[in-house]
Amino acid sequence: MGAVLQRLRQFSFLSALLRLLLAMLSGGVVGFGRSQKARAAGFRTYMLISIGAAMAVLLTQYQYAMLTGPWADVVEAVGMKFDASRLASSVITGIGFLGAGIIMKVAHQQVNGLTTSTGLFATMVMGLAAGAGFYEGVIMALILIVLLLNVMSPLEFAFKRRLRNITLNVEFNGVDDIARITRAIEKEGARVYDIDVERTERKDDRYPSAIFILQLARRNHSHSGMLSSVAELPCVHSVQELIS
Repeated sequence: MGAVLQRLRQFSFLSALLRLLLAMLSGGVVGFGRSQKARAAGFRTYMLISIGAAMAVLLTQYQYAMLTGPWADVVEAVGMKFDASRLASSVITGIGFLGAGIIMKVAHQQVNGLTTSTGLFATMVMGLAAGAGFYEGVIMALILIVLLLNVMSPLEFAFKRRLRNITLNVEFNGVDDIARITRAIEKEGARVYDIDVERTERKDDRYPSAIFILQLARRNHSHSGMLSSVAELPCVHSVQELIS
């Protein structure tokens, strides 16, 4: 097994093909899960990024092989210097711009796209590792990334639902109802830290709304209970818990 891996780490047509296939497979596995959740970057995007990153490393190895082989006389004549890390660093810089373009601010002061952009970065690094022939690293990283994106997501959601801190987006009749909503929240033993009014007047089918940041009481920190208490108020049209 060790001899096979050693041969596959050598730069050849077979090893290059295997590395590109591994990069495509690892990027596809991660991208498939994100595509199922209808994220901005899907199946093909992750595959292309991983293949592109692997190709950058393979190109670096190809240049080194040519500069130390068939082009050695030219290199010696002109005094050319070779930096193997230049292409890889350019790929990392490029993925930074791509990831920044995915991150956006959506409604209710929430930011969307952070997980997608970091997933693209991790996939790009997997592609670099695949192009370098670090097969064990690619497999280990792939398993961990899939676990984090698919298995840990519901666990993280369940954990946040058990925290005492909670953020609510509430739609109501008018701005004067904010005090009534605040009293109802404090009646449940919760403490209101901040209130951010988003809309003060009704526009089309959208009522005035505000974001309430609060901490639930120790004796009663049920998120669903707080949502029900606020929703039962006659002045409230809708209430939603914001979970980032």
